[in-house]
Amino acid sequence: MSRAPLASDTAMILAAGLGKRMRPLTATQPKPLVRVAHKALIDHALDKLEAAGIAQALVNVHYMADALEGHLKVRKAGPQTVISDERVQLLETGGGMVHAADKLPDPFFCLNSDNIWLDGPENVFADLSNGWDPERMDALLLMVPHARARNYRGEGDFHLDAEGRVSRRKPGRVAPFIYTGIQIVSKRLLREAPEGPFSTNLLWSRAIEEGRLFGISHQGEWFEVGEPGAIKPTEEYLLGA
Repeated sequence: MSRAPLASDTAMILAAGLGKRMRPLTATQPKPLVRVAHKALIDHALDKLEAAGIAQALVNVHYMADALEGHLKVRKAGPQTVISDERVQLLETGGGMVHAADKLPDPFFCLNSDNIWLDGPENVFADLSNGWDPERMDALLLMVPHARARNYRGEGDFHLDAEGRVSRRKPGRVAPFIYTGIQIVSKRLLREAPEGPFSTNLLWSRAIEEGRLFGISHQGEWFEVGEPGAIKPTEEYLLGA
């Protein structure tokens, strides 16, 4: 049975962060190289990309960049990796995408380097591709409900209306969906972006105002692995599944 084509053959992996919440493990290594269930965090993401048939991954680097580049060079499995160098200045999530834009197709997948998830009936990149509508969307975010967000203890990030449009959690309220760190992005989202470091939230806010930020619900499991205490329960689930 042949697969439907994906919306892009390229993904950007946001890997340049300082990993402060993962200390002390990040005192001697970048966060993407922290091992969970016998595998570096970034390899969890790259293996998922390869399994989905995505040919190229663009990885931004800053903190301990040489170690991360060295790891990618000796990795034998796909996808092909290309480096977006932020050694001089850490550009955050939004600035990192803008800095790499000339190396990216339109649209492109974007994901955080510490993502660990189990797919539902389809892989998440197929789900995003099936939901993607470039005429209506600047970005399509993969969300997960609280019941399938393991290790997560927050109040949620977003609401989705009946058509999948995104709105933010109201202060003092609980929102039903958490952003997984995975999205598909049109370069239209990056237009007229500020120079230097900034968060993707700035671009999302404009897209929300214009009615062009959408989301879909992840049908599998998702694991927040932002601090050392989340590693053990994640490993117990993954290795026991």
